[in-house]
Amino acid sequence: MQEEERLMKSEKQKNVKGVRIRTINGVMIFVSCVLYILVIYATLQVSLRYDELITATNDYIDCEKNAALVREGSDYLTNEVRMYVVTLDLRHVDAYMREVNETKGREKALDELEKFSFSQKVSEYLEAALSKSNELVHTELYAMKLASAADGDDQKELPGEVNDIQLTAEDQGLTPEEMLDKARDMVFDDTYEEAKAAIMDDIGHSLDDIVAETGQRQSGSVDALKSMIAQQRGYISVLFVLNIVVFVMNIVLIMRPLKLYINSIKEGKLMQITGSYEFQYLALTYNDIFEINTANQELLRYRAEHDPLTGIANRGSFDRLQELLKASSDPVALLLIDVDEFKKINDGFGHDTGDLVLKKVASLLQEQFRANDCPARIGGDEFAVIMTDIKPILKDVIINKLISITAELKNPRDGLPEVTLSVGIAFSPSGMADELYKKSDKALYYVKEHGRNGYKFYDEL
Repeated sequence: MQEEERLMKSEKQKNVKGVRIRTINGVMIFVSCVLYILVIYATLQVSLRYDELITATNDYIDCEKNAALVREGSDYLTNEVRMYVVTLDLRHVDAYMREVNETKGREKALDELEKFSFSQKVSEYLEAALSKSNELVHTELYAMKLASAADGDDQKELPGEVNDIQLTAEDQGLTPEEMLDKARDMVFDDTYEEAKAAIMDDIGHSLDDIVAETGQRQSGSVDALKSMIAQQRGYISVLFVLNIVVFVMNIVLIMRPLKLYINSIKEGKLMQITGSYEFQYLALTYNDIFEINTANQELLRYRAEHDPLTGIANRGSFDRLQELLKASSDPVALLLIDVDEFKKINDGFGHDTGDLVLKKVASLLQEQFRANDCPARIGGDEFAVIMTDIKPILKDVIINKLISITAELKNPRDGLPEVTLSVGIAFSPSGMADELYKKSDKALYYVKEHGRNGYKFYDEL
């Protein structure tokens, strides 16, 4: 009942002030979730900006490649027409027409360039380049017609586009040598080169604009990428700081208190009130229980070691002390004591009076013997005293103590009946020898056989 009241009282006194782990965890989880969402968002944005940058770069690469293809296609046609007007080999005409009608490298490349989302100005440059290229093709076809006519056989199997060309009346009146010279001049003179240069200029201007526009797109993508990376870095830095804060709080509010509490439990002492609210509350509760258990353990230990009637050591405690003293090197004396005719006291005066007599004997033993001596009740009316650091030369000290006890018991002033004691005494030069109890018991038996009310030392038998 007292323990329950004490617990209730301590419960009322628990006014714990501290940060709750549950609250901290809730806040940290919420903040972490928000930061992780922001980091994921920033990562996605970085990925998108990176894709935009890659797309812009790839567009530029594709534009340059297609521009090169336009240039290569134009140069290929120039090379084939020039080879034909020089060699008059029809294979060059076939190759030329195959490029114009089947491969169509220039047209395809220009079509690819048109697909990119560039400005109207870029489209105008590309359309102008294609138009000039087609005009140049007409010039080249005419030159091939002149060369074919100069060869003297208009019936050769020329491609339809070449055969369909109608020479001017002036050119028809030229000699074969003049026709061939004019054909060669048409594809080798400055006018032809200027036409080709004009085509390349248009393509160059379109590429310059493409480069400028692509650069703007790349610059915008890079700026956006840098911004998102900076945001991502900021979120990650906050997360890092948050992790450090969580780590420190774990040490301060959880790990350190746990270490202190474990040490307190190992050392069997009260816990320090520290850490989070939960740990402080735990420590207060533990300390209350610890104090109650300590008191209970002390009570149980006392009851386990002491005789409940007389309050001196009981038989169990007496036996344990004997075992401990077996390893001792100090001299020891053992007194075995019986209350004479104790049964007659119980029968004549009652058990209550008998209990009072036993208490009186125990009290006198405690008063007369030293604090480091151990009086014990080892049976109903049987007592024992273990004396340490004593030798047979001090027999008189023991005798005087027994005389004082006997005088008090034979001349009671407390209304209790007169009683006497029988005592057997034995010495051991080194610790509690195995034979010591038997020797004391033998000396006690001798006293009881010779009229009781006395003492006897074993070495005097």
